[in-house]
Amino acid sequence: MCGIAGALTPGPIGPERVAAALGAMQARGPDGSGTFAAEVGGAHLSLLHTRLSIVDLDPRSDQPFRKAGLILIYNGEIYNHPELRRSLTDLGARFETSGDTEVVLEAYRHWGPRAFERFEGMWALALFDQTQGVLVLSRDRFGEKPLYTWKTPDGFFFASEIKALQALSGRMPVPNLGQLRRYLVNGYKSLYYRGETFYEEIEEFPPAHYAAFTGRSAVEPKRYWNLCFAPAAMTLEDAVEGAREQVVRAVEYRLRADVPVAVRLSGGIDSNVILGIAQNTLGQNVSAFSVLDDDPRYDETAAINEAVAFFGCPHTPVAIPKTGFLERLQRLVSYFDGPLMTISYYLHALVSEAIHEAGYKVSLGGTGADELFTGYYDHYLFWLATQQGRPDFDQLVQEWRDSYGQFVRNPFLQDPRAFIDKPSSRQHVFLGADCFAAFLTDPFDETHAEHAYCGDLLRNRMLNELFGETVPVMLHEDDLAAMAYSVENRAVYLDAGLAEFLFTIPTEHLVGGGLPKAILRRIGGPVAAPSIMANPRKQGINAPIGDLLALDDPEVRAYLLDASPIYDIVQRDRVEALLQDKVTLNSESKFLFSLISAKMFLESAA
Repeated sequence: MCGIAGALTPGPIGPERVAAALGAMQARGPDGSGTFAAEVGGAHLSLLHTRLSIVDLDPRSDQPFRKAGLILIYNGEIYNHPELRRSLTDLGARFETSGDTEVVLEAYRHWGPRAFERFEGMWALALFDQTQGVLVLSRDRFGEKPLYTWKTPDGFFFASEIKALQALSGRMPVPNLGQLRRYLVNGYKSLYYRGETFYEEIEEFPPAHYAAFTGRSAVEPKRYWNLCFAPAAMTLEDAVEGAREQVVRAVEYRLRADVPVAVRLSGGIDSNVILGIAQNTLGQNVSAFSVLDDDPRYDETAAINEAVAFFGCPHTPVAIPKTGFLERLQRLVSYFDGPLMTISYYLHALVSEAIHEAGYKVSLGGTGADELFTGYYDHYLFWLATQQGRPDFDQLVQEWRDSYGQFVRNPFLQDPRAFIDKPSSRQHVFLGADCFAAFLTDPFDETHAEHAYCGDLLRNRMLNELFGETVPVMLHEDDLAAMAYSVENRAVYLDAGLAEFLFTIPTEHLVGGGLPKAILRRIGGPVAAPSIMANPRKQGINAPIGDLLALDDPEVRAYLLDASPIYDIVQRDRVEALLQDKVTLNSESKFLFSLISAKMFLESAA
């Protein structure tokens, strides 16, 4: 894990801006830094890198990495680098390092852009071919590693973080108020469909794409990978065993490091399967870190304690601080270059801080499991809609009522026929949008728009979440919440081979016995606590705003209502009225957190 930045400009960039950009990426790469400059196609190329040493800790793997006419800066990890190294050695490549950086460079030398199809991992990279005068940018399949781009009158800039773009370009980007309104009203699931960021003109380089630049001209990014639903004939047992092999390999790959690895452990299925496979299948000693909340709606303490007792692993519980919330959030908003999407990522940062303080550089997490294995409440109802022709359909509905259906709070998801009677209804996605829109000074109304990936109702919903709604947001927040403390977060389930196999499994196998994630539960059965694998309730890491901030404190209220750019787009009197009532609803808590986060963002960007 590292930080990268670069530019194609008419002339050289001054040393003070280069130093500022490296400084902006210090947390991403505290173990070293370097630069490279060259002329390409009548433009000046600048490449910058800061290093967090994870694999081959020797300085020989420092970047920019130069070898025989190729120069590479790279953020991420290619987990299958040993396997690729063997293939490349057979083709005549010779290696001077033991890490993945040189493998990336040699893979491109031998296979060109087709190399990206062979990588299993996460990456954002810039590779300059001096002999051809071509700069290539590439990003991993799911967008696990960030890469921002900005075309300005002074040139083309790219970086791992927006603050590095700002430093290298010497320009201050303008906040995107439309995106901010979208965030406040429709929430995080609305943010990635339009390709916008919280800043005007700054874009994210698309995942699963690469592009080539010659001077200041560029080809349009080209897609090198896609995920499609292609069901194959298989039994449930075939599905479970095939998925088990893929999950074990995904965990084994993501344990590869020359530094100790930790797991972010919750009371849920995803992280317990990861820890169970790491310890009980692969025989690895892994430490666990967990955030604990004493609010009964989100308290997973009992389940986490049960998991720790089952595994007998070293465990660090992280209590949510009852003071200092505004100060901590302000630091995170500043580092994130934007508002935090949910309270969950404030809590994620607390865990990352504890992991860093304990001396770890790598953590494993379960991002993507819900979208790949059916982990959300609406997934069950979409699944029921795909199974409505079965003779045992009434029994399937009763299983839902007796198990998962008991915990559904969203009113649109309390009817098992919700997507049978109205298959195109998505009212549940932007729940409360009308209420939140009433807080704005100007009208805002944007309905949910779903992309058509395939004809299967459930799988299409899952693909929208993977590539448009939830996973892109979670990866953005995962990366920043971890890198703020120089920790590399690895998403075990966002593995190409695993995802491709799961999307060949017939939809009927995804749910069973009144429980979603039927396949992942079966995989975890032999290696994790049985009660956790059988728990029908989905909680997630969360906390109400009232547990973090004393809303009845006059100083807190004065801060929240003080003059601010946020009140150019939000009605101050509506916020004041909200604070006068007790904020008890989960939706109100989420909105108030978003409002505070957006307020801090606009004030820091002013």
